[in-house]
Amino acid sequence: MKKSLIFTFVVLLALGTSLPAFAANKDMIQLQTQVQALQEQMARMQQSFDERMGVMRNLVEQTTDNINKMSVSVDNLNKSLQQQNADAAGRLDQVSGQVQSLHDSVDELKARMNNVSKQLSDMAASQQNLNPNGNAGQAPPPGGAANIQAPPADILYNNALRDYNAAKYQLAQQEFADYLKFYGNTDLAGNAQFYIAEIEYRQGNYQQAVTEYDKVLEQYPGGNKAPAAQLKKGFALLESGQKDPGVKELQSLIARYPRAPEAAQAKDRLRKAGVGSTASRKPSATRQ
Repeated sequence: MKKSLIFTFVVLLALGTSLPAFAANKDMIQLQTQVQALQEQMARMQQSFDERMGVMRNLVEQTTDNINKMSVSVDNLNKSLQQQNADAAGRLDQVSGQVQSLHDSVDELKARMNNVSKQLSDMAASQQNLNPNGNAGQAPPPGGAANIQAPPADILYNNALRDYNAAKYQLAQQEFADYLKFYGNTDLAGNAQFYIAEIEYRQGNYQQAVTEYDKVLEQYPGGNKAPAAQLKKGFALLESGQKDPGVKELQSLIARYPRAPEAAQAKDRLRKAGVGSTASRKPSATRQ
């Protein structure tokens, strides 16, 4: 009996000492399992991250390629716009030259019509002088002798215009001045004054050209050369270094003649000067 009790005690003691070791081993196995699971999860996360970074890298490369292509397209578009602007400016200058040529042709036609009108008036006067009951015995009106000595209006104007187009500026200027002297009240007087101003402008006498253009605007405001005179006055002011007055003159022209070809030329000149085409104040009352 005593031996049985001792054996039982030894067994119980052995069991008591082995249970904590078994529990510890079980905890270690669970911990190792959790660590392995975490490692596998970290591996999957790393793989997913690498895949997403690869996708992002491809997207960045594609975006960079698209941006480069867009930059090239924008550069090509800018070059195309610059070329179009240059072509438009060239066409505008060409149209301006054609308009000027048309004006010259109209001026020549007006001169011929004035000549025909003058011939008709002379024929009517001759018929009146042939009338026995007329006033043939009366003295000629004052200034008649001076008018007789002057060349015919159409011949004088056409000669001046021909010499102007041939760049014989000194001779043309004298002929236009003679036309103004003898025929200052005709329809072509404003044109003659305009060409005098043009001669000064072409010779680089910009300040004198401004003075001559002002005569067109002040003495012949309703003439067909008024828009061109104001345009070239603005150009002359800019060429002489008077930027602010030149800009205001061109802006005033655009406000007064918005549909005229000269307005388009004024806008183009202001754009090249980096100035807007809108006037900051209204035109002066003396020019309205």
